[in-house]
Formats: sequence, C-alpha cells, structure tokens
Amino acid sequence: MPNPRTADALTAISGFIKVQQEAGYANATVRLRGTLLTEFLEHVLNQEKLPSLTAEELVEPTHADSWLDAADVGETRRRNTLTGPDAAAAHDSQRARIQTYNAFVDHLGLSGLQRAYPSTGRGDRLEPEQAYQLLHALAIRRPTGANAATAIRTAAVAALVAATGHSVPQLHQLNVSDVDLERSPVPVATVADFDHLLDKHAVEILRRWLDVRAGITKALEGSDPGYLWIPTKPGRDRAGVQPPKPGLTRAAVRTLHAAHRNLVLQVIGVPLRPYALVPRR
Repeated sequence: MPNPRTADALTAISGFIKVQQEAGYANATVRLRGTLLTEFLEHVLNQEKLPSLTAEELVEPTHADSWLDAADVGETRRRNTLTGPDAAAAHDSQRARIQTYNAFVDHLGLSGLQRAYPSTGRGDRLEPEQAYQLLHALAIRRPTGANAATAIRTAAVAALVAATGHSVPQLHQLNVSDVDLERSPVPVATVADFDHLLDKHAVEILRRWLDVRAGITKALEGSDPGYLWIPTKPGRDRAGVQPPKPGLTRAAVRTLHAAHRNLVLQVIGVPLRPYALVPRR
C-alpha cells in the first residue's frame, strides 16, 4: 500500500476523504473537511509558488501557521459575509480547520503534529499587555544558539503584526520604503495603501532591524532591491547551484513563520502564532 505521507497532497486528501466516508462520518462533515484541506493546499501552493507538494510537506507546522493566519483575517474566504469579505474568520470555522488538520495528520501517521484547539472566546489572542510583554521579550532576549539577526527580524515582524493587524502573508511583500520611521508627528507603516501608526516600541524594534538589514545588504553588488524582510544568512547549495546572497530575494513566508514559532517557543515556552498579536476588536 502506498505511503500517504509521500503521495501527492491532492491524492492524499482524496484518500483521506474516502477513508472518512468509509468510517461513517456525516456527509456534511466529510464535505467540509475536503473543502478545508483543498483550501489549505491552495493557500500553501500559492504562497510558496510551487506546482505540487507531498502530503508530509503540506502539513508542516509553518504551513499550517500560514494557512490559519490567512484564514483568520479572511484571506481564504470565497464568499462575502454580513460584515464584509475581509471580516475575521468565525471562531467555530477556525476550530473546524484545526479539527480537520488534526484528523488529516492522524490519517498520515503524524499525530505528533496535532494542534491544540482554541478555547472558547478567542483564547488564542493576547491581551494588549500580554502582547507588549511578548514583543519586549522577543526584542531583548536572545536564546542560546539563536541567530541575533534572525531574532531581531522576528521581533520586527511581530511588532508590525501587532501594530497593523495584518498577517505575515500580508506583510510579506512590504519594502523598506513602506516603513517611515521619521514621519512627523507619528511614524507609520503603509500596508495595502493604508497608514498604520507605530508606537515608540515598534519604532525601536524596527529601527534595530533596519540597522541589521543594512549590515547584511552592504555585501550586495549593485543596488539594494529594498525588500523589508530578507534572509539573514545564505541558503544551502541546491544541485551545485549557489543560493543568492541575502538581500537579493525576500525571506519566504514560511521562513518568517518558522522563525517566529521557534523564537517564541524558546522565549516563553509556547509556540504562539503571529496572529495571536493582532489586537482584539
């Protein structure tokens, strides 16, 4: 019997749906899980700009983080709602996504990847004081073995998530020119043509990242492309081809998610997603 982990993700999803049907799950449940897993796959393929993935690659934690964050702010929505197409996802719909993900990784024999269910009442979001404390910790603490440049980049991404209410995929395309730390009377970050005010703590963290970024891009030959989020160290050779120097390409969404997950886990012992920093409305 073929290993579902190494099968094409779409094929593995089809196999999972068939198993669910044979197990006697309600048709509505099976249909919803198929829809959500297809949404998951489409999101990751679009973000990573890949033609296909294996099932095991699809369910990587950083991919799940990216999908759940995007869904939480309405990016994966296919239909309008009473509060508009960009409204935050309903709490129950996010719980359904996590239930579906957990069932799928269990089907793949990867139950160690299962995620905790959000508690009733948006327990997956931090209160303002908690968010400030986390940002402060990320900015000043460097866990043993952590790359200093990656740590301050992670803190800067988290600061912008908190300041703008946008997810990591939405902030991924920002350029240095989109952040004006000298603007008077209040510095701003421009996302989707809207200026978001930055408090002094976000400004301090972003200024530190821009200083680190300048040190990285100094080694570039030619002009700086201006991407706000760049790799902090060279990648690995692939098939004998040297990777581009840091600064010539944007840091991938999954790279930013993985760095956040790892740093937060080391700093506070809980792998909070970046979306936990989005202010409650």
